[in-house]
Amino acid sequence: MAKLVFGMNLSLDGYVDHQEFAPGPALFRHWIEHVRDLTGSVYGRRMYETMRYWDEDRPEWSAEHREFAAAWRRQPKWVVSRSLKSVGPNATLVENDVEAVIRDLKTRFAGEISVSGPDLAGSLTDLGLVDEYRLYYHPVVLGRGKPFFAGPRPPLRLVSTDCVGEDVIRLTYVPA
Repeated sequence: MAKLVFGMNLSLDGYVDHQEFAPGPALFRHWIEHVRDLTGSVYGRRMYETMRYWDEDRPEWSAEHREFAAAWRRQPKWVVSRSLKSVGPNATLVENDVEAVIRDLKTRFAGEISVSGPDLAGSLTDLGLVDEYRLYYHPVVLGRGKPFFAGPRPPLRLVSTDCVGEDVIRLTYVPA
């Protein structure tokens, strides 16, 4: 049975924003390996649109960027959206009955399935489907933006802490 994991980079005050801070080399290497090892990913519309950046090679990319893009392109993706009419390569559009689709994915697959996007993760949390939360704290205070937890924080139990990269602390929680 697959484990559904919600993990994202966030500021010390709890906001996710891929435009305000970027991972350093060691954390980027961590994300390459993480994505390479995933069984697949479930995206909300906005996060999927952000990640579509990796669909097309860019001349300015480093070898690490190309490696991340290759790993991201290889994995199956499920995109939850009522407004999108189509999705890119290796992606499936999920328009209805999200709960049934996610339960089916968790049953049919083994390994980790990443969920990306705070709103989607909040909905899946409300349904009791998220098995683990990984908060990657950066030493930045934004004071605004999209919060990691889209609604009230669910009851959680801390299971591990570790440093990832130059200045990021990862806290890993499971539902309490």
